[in-house]
Amino acid sequence: MRYLIIGAVAGGATAAARLRRLDENAEIILFEKGEFISYANCGLPYYIGEVIKDRNKLFVQTATAFNRRFNIDVRINTQVISIDRNKKTVTAVNVNTGKQYVENYDKLVLSPGAEPVKPPIPGVDLEGIFTLRNVNDTDAIKAYVTPLKTGRAVVIGAGFVGLEMAENLHGLGLKVTIIERGTQVLAPLDFPVAAIVQQHIRSRGIDLHLNSTVKCFVKDKNKLRVLFNDTEEVAADVIILSVGVKPDSWLALNGGLELGPSGGIRVNKFLQTSDSHIYAVGDAIEFLNPISGNSVSTFLAGPANKQGRICANNIVFGNKQEYKGSIQTAILKIFDLNAGATGLSSRQLRRVGVRHIISTIHSNSHAGYYPGAMQMTIQIAFSPDNGRLLGAQVVGGEGADKRLDVLAMVIKSGGTIEDLMEFEHAYAPPFSSAKDPVNIAGFVAENILLNRSEIFYCSDIADLAADIVLIDVRTPLEYSRGSIANAINIPLDDIRERIGEFPTDKPVYLFCQQGLRGYLAQQILIPNHCSRVLNLSGGYLLWQSYSAEIENLQEVY
Repeated sequence: MRYLIIGAVAGGATAAARLRRLDENAEIILFEKGEFISYANCGLPYYIGEVIKDRNKLFVQTATAFNRRFNIDVRINTQVISIDRNKKTVTAVNVNTGKQYVENYDKLVLSPGAEPVKPPIPGVDLEGIFTLRNVNDTDAIKAYVTPLKTGRAVVIGAGFVGLEMAENLHGLGLKVTIIERGTQVLAPLDFPVAAIVQQHIRSRGIDLHLNSTVKCFVKDKNKLRVLFNDTEEVAADVIILSVGVKPDSWLALNGGLELGPSGGIRVNKFLQTSDSHIYAVGDAIEFLNPISGNSVSTFLAGPANKQGRICANNIVFGNKQEYKGSIQTAILKIFDLNAGATGLSSRQLRRVGVRHIISTIHSNSHAGYYPGAMQMTIQIAFSPDNGRLLGAQVVGGEGADKRLDVLAMVIKSGGTIEDLMEFEHAYAPPFSSAKDPVNIAGFVAENILLNRSEIFYCSDIADLAADIVLIDVRTPLEYSRGSIANAINIPLDDIRERIGEFPTDKPVYLFCQQGLRGYLAQQILIPNHCSRVLNLSGGYLLWQSYSAEIENLQEVY
């Protein structure tokens, strides 16, 4: 058998190595248009920021080592420019010499990846403006910023890579500005959770502009200027464009293969394209999202690696192993905070018409009495019908990643909030509490699902009627340090003695610092004939970040 693979790095290189392990006698050719076949794409910002000092540590395999170990014909600096499906051939060109030639295949794997979006903004091609996608981009940025020592950097876009670049440029000593067209950072998060991240970014001296549109780039002598919104501008020594990526699917399109609605290569559950002899993996493909059922792309290394292995299995053994899709699990470190998401956010669920409830809790990373415990926030979205977990977001310090991994596993397996409640974890004071934050998220969700606790959200407060009763059940000291406007302070421990102060003919809205005391107050008030008692999900702690960021947005308007 003769296997051709177009594109290396995560998906293509994994497929090639797996094909060799499964078929020692096959002829395998791997085409890569760049110089490098296997490198740590996700590590590139950290090399620029000198967190990773040694450039060689970015490379998992060289072309020579890959060839020697797997007996694969690796052709770097070679771009495949066309596919003839009738003849089962591809035409390739050596990018250094311009020489073209044709190779035939029995099975073809497409792994061309994605390409950065470069918006058609006037001045976008000026010197000092970069995108970051590969090693060559990294080398160019590093060579440009290293001599700056101190200076100004502007990052356009506040997604995962944009924030990583902002942190690393800040670490080099540059003054950093982020300009984001959307109303929040990190689109996979819901706004109240993203607000926590935004507050943390601002606290580190990053100049964050949301809901801002770049109009043009201008260069005066050696200085760049970014003009955005109607009248604002910021000077820069270097600009990083991080406004997203798109599937690199032009080869598939020209070869007559079917594309999906997002422009990616459409594949079936076996990662097979519309041509039975051609498979595709990685950033360039589209598949059905396991939660929404919609056709989507994902631009993550983890899914690409898994797809490469499954694809090779199906090529060699026939279509026997299904790819069950990606739920887009992703995380980043931004200064002292870790923020991640898995499944679908509330905003995404509303967009696809999936009914859901969201719930937010705060908990410590490990037992509070053991030194070093760090607070984390977990928000989950679940079905009001059967409690199926649909999405989760975690923001915090140490331990945020492992909670996100657990939540992702529950979502991927079709689990429910009951699985969160029963999740059994390794417990000792340095690692967790007897009730892990994942358990607590499940307990709170169950109370909501079974109507034991009715909640309201930060976004509801501005629209509440003027005559509603809003009660802060924290201590007088906490109340004196700041509260929500028009809230009356009746501490939790005083409620039974002051029960007569609560109306029985109108709803009562409660809040505490994190949510627990509000829930306890609910259980006291409900049996005492209050018509309706609601508790603020996420408490005053979530509302503080949310309201501060809402105010920042209003200042833009």
